[in-house]
Amino acid sequence: MSDSDGRRGATRRGFIKGALAAGAGAASAGAAGAEAGDPAITELQPWMRAFGPGVDASPYGLPSEHESHVRRRYVEWLRPDTISAVNFTPIHQLDGIITPNGLCFERHHSGVALIDPGRHRLMINGLVDTPLVFTMEDLKRFPRENRIYFLECAANSGMEWRGPQLNGCQFTHGMIHNLMYTGIPLRHVLDEAGLKPGAKWLLAESADAAAMTRSIPLEKALDDCLLAFAMNGEALRPEQGYPLRLVVPGWEGNMWIKWLRRIEVGDRPWHQREETSKYTDLLGDGRTRRFTFEMDAKSVITSPSPQAPITHGPGPTIITGIAWSGRGTIARVDVTLDGGVNWHTARLSGPSFDKSLHRFYFEFDWDGRPMLLQSRAIDSTGYVQPTKDALRAVRGVSSGYHNNGIQTWAIDSEGRAENVEIS
Repeated sequence: MSDSDGRRGATRRGFIKGALAAGAGAASAGAAGAEAGDPAITELQPWMRAFGPGVDASPYGLPSEHESHVRRRYVEWLRPDTISAVNFTPIHQLDGIITPNGLCFERHHSGVALIDPGRHRLMINGLVDTPLVFTMEDLKRFPRENRIYFLECAANSGMEWRGPQLNGCQFTHGMIHNLMYTGIPLRHVLDEAGLKPGAKWLLAESADAAAMTRSIPLEKALDDCLLAFAMNGEALRPEQGYPLRLVVPGWEGNMWIKWLRRIEVGDRPWHQREETSKYTDLLGDGRTRRFTFEMDAKSVITSPSPQAPITHGPGPTIITGIAWSGRGTIARVDVTLDGGVNWHTARLSGPSFDKSLHRFYFEFDWDGRPMLLQSRAIDSTGYVQPTKDALRAVRGVSSGYHNNGIQTWAIDSEGRAENVEIS
């Protein structure tokens, strides 16, 4: 099975054996009835015998102590230190579509920049009529909008190109979160500066020690990009770019520059000028895919999964997961219990926003036999999430990015799950 850093165990054969025989129909074991003499009902519990903490005990509310295990996790052997590293959202322990602020995965290149918002500035320069410098107060005088978007690192699932590596969807798919951003449409600030003829690209620059930069096509910038200063109703967290970050909906997360300090307008991509592209994926034949900005449709079953096994035994069981697409909404999600022999339409629940997570459920009676669970997303453009083998046939296994292949969890008769692949 797995330990806390997501390493895989060596029990795959035992999980797969007999799993293809599992189907959707099964005799229900029924919910366990409450015992008439259950002391949890008949006796006063400790928390019923005394007053609890008052309203001033926790000025900034915290989760229950019984939920302390729900947290971001760092895989120590992935990076030599935590300064330029990543941790992972515990998607297997969440529900709905909104990620709590304290659980959003982090990816840094030089650690978290701790910035005084009163001293922070945003400069607009380059091919503009009037170079401008804005304070945070200046920016908050522009019309603002609220939008719910997912952010996914291009390396999410990237270690799985050559086969299963990490046991748990927190580690295979946890470089993603979904938030309501409050911010200013980037086009308002660019209009204020005025764009000169020939303007086609932007260079966005971070205020962290890495001075992180990314090039963004002007067409995208004028479409739906935001200068965000709030997430889920409160100020951005420092690790998420406080006091200002760029939001680039549906596109890979490394373009969402945190601690944004400068936007330079130009006529071509800056990284192309440096004779190297930050937006390429290496193919199996030695060629590269260029400007791989958008995140393709993808889904994953978050429960049951290796970190969220079935613990109740046979009977009524709920499969749940998330699906998303950088090109629109999710039109449908299918799930299979037998590795793709039979597919069933899952139930989408909750709001369906453009370039946002969608929550799906599938309820069935589990008969206790082994299963091979998969989910398959279809987005509003008609794109169907591919199998990993289909993806590899086109793109090879050399890339570490943009892996949106179908994930398989093998469930054994005890409800335990493992990351596997099937042909």
